[in-house]
Amino acid sequence: MGGGGVSGELFVFGLGYSARAFVERARGRYRRIGGTVRTAEKAAALRAEGIAAVVFDGGAPSPAVTAALRTATHLLVSVAPGAADPVLAAHGEAIAAAPALEAIVYLSTVGVYGDHGGGWVDEATPPAPKSVRSIERVAAETAWTALGRATGVPVALLRLAGIYGPRRNALADLAAGTARRLVKPGQVFNRIHVEDIAAAIDAAFAARADGPVNVCDDAPSAPQDVVAFAAGLMGVPPPPETDFATADLSPMARSFYGENKRVSNRRLREHLGVDLAHPSYREGLTALWRSGRWRG
Repeated sequence: MGGGGVSGELFVFGLGYSARAFVERARGRYRRIGGTVRTAEKAAALRAEGIAAVVFDGGAPSPAVTAALRTATHLLVSVAPGAADPVLAAHGEAIAAAPALEAIVYLSTVGVYGDHGGGWVDEATPPAPKSVRSIERVAAETAWTALGRATGVPVALLRLAGIYGPRRNALADLAAGTARRLVKPGQVFNRIHVEDIAAAIDAAFAARADGPVNVCDDAPSAPQDVVAFAAGLMGVPPPPETDFATADLSPMARSFYGENKRVSNRRLREHLGVDLAHPSYREGLTALWRSGRWRG
């Protein structure tokens, strides 16, 4: 399912990796595409590409953002929260008063489910976040949902799995010499190709979706298997396996292994009609390798 009939004006809070993939997919289907970046240099570069980018650093309200919200019909939010959601803190009133707004898509994370010992979760599973960043995501989801209820604007909460795609993948890690095969028995992770994220955003806007939707592929898998598969594509030896228990990891990296679950994407397929282009890391990495786009 896609948003071929979508028109109007798109505004994006946070023109980062995933949001840019959607913007490239959606070019030509909105009268105007604008959004925020954190520096004037990035804004100038995007304006040269035809994107009406403005600077918003997550702090004080931006008059340029407020002006753009007056005519925006579709709002994509791809900004990580802190103790409070910076977008709502600075521009919540302007968003609530936006006269033309038809739909909001908020990019969240499957981390909100916490740890389930490798068991399956879906959108009916109550959030049980463990890490600070996931606790903040649940609070942000709640705040965006409340705004939607108050204004009557649907808010889709797209809960993303681990993101990969051009430049960000196991092939690039191997080439850079940074790939590791960490082994923690029973550990699996969920993944999603950035092109499939773009398709999910497209479908959520087209359907004016409301509520949570898991955006992940069909194959939650052990991380060491992904690296080994990538090495096979490249025709190079995989790095040796390293025991997670004794590995030298940053606290952030180690915290990711504290959550173990398999995430269902049934609602993405059945309710939004998204047919994944990369149903597992095998198809995703193979496509990146054959196209040469794994480098970017």
